[in-house]
Amino acid sequence: MDKNRAEGKMKDIKGRVKRQVGEWTDNANLQDEGTMDQAEGKVQNAWGKVKDAVKGDKKDENAA
Repeated sequence: MDKNRAEGKMKDIKGRVKRQVGEWTDNANLQDEGTMDQAEGKVQNAWGKVKDAVKGDKKDENAA
């Protein structure tokens, strides 16, 4: 598994927590930060999935 997937998931979780705390405390800035962290984490996770898929394709080509 690509390290981007793990790091992206952690950013996504951190963003969810920030966003939720912002909602509970009525802090719009914290909500916005959390939303941005979530988006960044999702993109990084998706990039890691793409890299894993490419690695998998290369392994399949070498096996043939």
